[in-house]
Amino acid sequence: MMRLINICIIAALVVAAAHVYKIKFESTRQAERVARLRAEIRREHDAIGALRAEWSKLDNPARIQALARRHLGLKPTEPRQYDRLDRLPERPPALVPPDSADLIGAVLERPDRAEAPTSSLRPPPLPPPPSKGKR
Repeated sequence: MMRLINICIIAALVVAAAHVYKIKFESTRQAERVARLRAEIRREHDAIGALRAEWSKLDNPARIQALARRHLGLKPTEPRQYDRLDRLPERPPALVPPDSADLIGAVLERPDRAEAPTSSLRPPPLPPPPSKGKR
């Protein structure tokens, strides 16, 4: 009987030791994962800092103004470019019904309305179709 109790206690100790080893192994693995995540978070914070510095450099108004002057060739507005509101063209017809859920689909379903003017400038006239001429 004593021998059976000793064997059971030894077996329980072996199972307990295996369980403790498993817990230690899992905790070590989780600690390594936490360290990797912290390093990744640090790298991401550094990358965010670098991107913010680059953004502030790119967003500098003096730089944007110099680029606009160099590449766009914009000129100041002149008084003759303004007009009275009563001389504006009529609003174009509604291309899409207000209750339509699919705005693009509604325009595609009605191609006859697709050539409605959308600004004060009229679209250029289309060239005549090539004639299937007589030879």
